[in-house]
Amino acid sequence: MKLKLQPLDRAAIVLGLVLSILIGFVLWGGDHTKPMVREFNWSEKVVGAENTAFLLDFNRAMQWDQVESNIKLTPNLPGKLSWSGRRMAYSLTEPLPYGQSFELELTNVQEADRGPRHEPKPMAPFKSQFKSRDRAFAYLGANGEESGRLILYNLSQKQKTILTPENLVVNDFQLYPLGDRILISATPRTEKAQGISEIKLYTVSTGLPVNAPDQPTKETLPAGSLTTILDDPKYQTFKFKLAPDGSQIIAQRLKQQDGVPGLVTLWQIPEGGKPKLLEGVDGGEFLIAPDSKTLVMAQGQGIGVLPLDEEDASQPLDFLPQFGTVLSFSADGSAATMIRFNKDFTKSLFMVTNQGVQKELLKTQGSIFWTAFDNSKESLYCLLTEVQDGEEYIETPYLAQINLASGEEKRLVDLTEQLDVNVSLAPDNQSLIFDQVVDSETGRDDALRTDQGLAVTTSYLWQLPLDQEKPELIALSQLTEGEVTSGLNPKWLP
Repeated sequence: MKLKLQPLDRAAIVLGLVLSILIGFVLWGGDHTKPMVREFNWSEKVVGAENTAFLLDFNRAMQWDQVESNIKLTPNLPGKLSWSGRRMAYSLTEPLPYGQSFELELTNVQEADRGPRHEPKPMAPFKSQFKSRDRAFAYLGANGEESGRLILYNLSQKQKTILTPENLVVNDFQLYPLGDRILISATPRTEKAQGISEIKLYTVSTGLPVNAPDQPTKETLPAGSLTTILDDPKYQTFKFKLAPDGSQIIAQRLKQQDGVPGLVTLWQIPEGGKPKLLEGVDGGEFLIAPDSKTLVMAQGQGIGVLPLDEEDASQPLDFLPQFGTVLSFSADGSAATMIRFNKDFTKSLFMVTNQGVQKELLKTQGSIFWTAFDNSKESLYCLLTEVQDGEEYIETPYLAQINLASGEEKRLVDLTEQLDVNVSLAPDNQSLIFDQVVDSETGRDDALRTDQGLAVTTSYLWQLPLDQEKPELIALSQLTEGEVTSGLNPKWLP
């Protein structure tokens, strides 16, 4: 029986024959598409210190020695090139400087050799731009109508923005990793004036846009938009820490029952979630490790390490009995600084690594208040004190740099005898910023106070550049054209 084809069947057969012939021509004649860059993951993005490498995706494997010779970054960013298949990675070997625009250009490159029948083709010239984040810092106002309010100063734009309303007194703050929000603890000014300390947690927007590589685009909220995070009159909130990735908050709280204070407990607050009590954890000094999943805290005569994820909660608690305080972590979490309290009443500063290395960096009769690793983990910046000889016990603070390989300590600058000093290392490692408080034993009930309970009369802000052989202090009023004359607790935005 002869099969009768329908019109639609005949059309399908003809179309198949035509496509087969066209495919044959393409295979015979070869690939005529031009080698090119398909994607550059930093293109038109705003990058920060956490972005240490960019990627270029090509539509062909390239002659990578030519790429290495002809890739051009303006201004120059030292780095090293590696590749796999059609993808190239460029890893920075020095910190990314903030407040700059960059151009990437790649020309005079050919595709990789594909055999004797294919002559390598030149790549289409490629050019793209990106920029680093603005150099900006946040601080607490110390005088007049700015007193107790959170303020943002953008050095790159020469722009000052008061972020919190006049009716709130900000006690402390921590920065979200993309710089678009700040977590604050604050008290209504009227209650502060009455000696009441009903501390609540809020987030406040900075107004800075988020356009980071490999991150979803986020809506930019106007500067000063407040969102309440923790507001429960049954509890008194003390210290709090924001996870480095911004995914959760750990808050130290005290519950009042019938006017009688209870135990200090720790609470976990996930992003967008409700507070959850951390069972069996007493409230002491604590930090969240760089992995944002581990709590490190003082416990009795040592340091305890507690997993925060529920699936890891069954793991045994690590304990470091020889140390009393954890001060800081390197950005990748591979090293930490810890203090050991010695039997001769001195203190030792140690670097402890995840490989089990415990290296003593210094031993002092004074205090060790603050440390920060630089991006390369070659240097450690410290706020230390020196005990003056004499009948009266006097500590004089100073800033120092320690070479982590040799252990050599370099004294950077001596400070006044005021021990309440807050220091912040710029994310590009270009400078330190810190305050110098002038205090008084008397002051109004709503006055800002130091850790020793003294009223803040005023506070000066200083910058110490780190790219000089002998750093010299610069008053921030010089850099901000007089717009910032006083302030407390300055912190560089990430």
